[in-house]
Amino acid sequence: MKCLRDPVFYRCKDTPHHRTGDRFKAYPTYDFTCPIVDSHEGVTHALRTIEYRDRNALYEWVQKTLNLRPVVIYDFAKLNLLSTCLSKRKLKWFVENGHVDGWDDPRFPTIQGIMRRGMTSEALKTFMLEQGPSRNTVNMEWDKIWACNKQIIDPIVPRYTCIGKKSGIKLTIENGPSPPEARTQPLHPKDPSVGNKAVMYGSDLLVERDDVKDLAIGQKVTLMKWGNATITRRETLDDSFELFATIDEADKDFKKTVKLTWICNDPATTTEVNMVEFDHLINKAKIEENDDIEQLFNRNSRFEDVGIAEGIVKTLSHGSYF
Repeated sequence: MKCLRDPVFYRCKDTPHHRTGDRFKAYPTYDFTCPIVDSHEGVTHALRTIEYRDRNALYEWVQKTLNLRPVVIYDFAKLNLLSTCLSKRKLKWFVENGHVDGWDDPRFPTIQGIMRRGMTSEALKTFMLEQGPSRNTVNMEWDKIWACNKQIIDPIVPRYTCIGKKSGIKLTIENGPSPPEARTQPLHPKDPSVGNKAVMYGSDLLVERDDVKDLAIGQKVTLMKWGNATITRRETLDDSFELFATIDEADKDFKKTVKLTWICNDPATTTEVNMVEFDHLINKAKIEENDDIEQLFNRNSRFEDVGIAEGIVKTLSHGSYF
């Protein structure tokens, strides 16, 4: 093996060490240190990425020559995520230049970053075990790891309703409760153990523009968790419109109707929330070693919007999943 030809075991460096200062002038290399430390510390299997495969013969030679307990080497390939920078040196550029919040920015491929974005430790473990110690380099989309996360949180996390402040359209239920009344609804549609919440029902509602922009007069729609309503009229405003409808709670035929998510437009029982959506920090799928990270930086990767949500979300603690 080429690595056994004049191997370098020490390197000289005049720069003071951040811990030992000027005490030493020579420092052991990775090739010399690892086989000794691994053997002494009781490591049975050294897990190393395939970039070190060419050094395996030297690792074994050091242990054999020094009569050390041998350690089994297990090679595995790196997992590359598309449109993602995994280099700590290059990620540091984003932090130092103020392009991100810090090392825990939700766009970063760091543990702190993805946990802040909603990843659970259970999903992370599941994803890692599913990948296994493959020796083939894999280029993967983020979709798979987030799908693992959804499988874990979907059955257990509570649901709350939110309508975009800018995209909200007023829907008046002409025979709806006035003043609004509270009704009990489950926090999770399939798991009563998650608990209940109070939902306000009234005549003044907000719905999403894209959900109702094509509705016709006389069309039947389903107001989720309430019942079927019929559109009675539409009033055009300067740059928007309003809808009016009547509710028939006895009508349980929900087939072939447009389903509408809604929220009672009552300032006393709602709250504004700041919603942030993220895109990739990098605008190239696969980053090469010599790529200039500044040229690949996606400067439009953070989008903020304001929503009108159920007031109960104000009681959620930091780090809550919903």
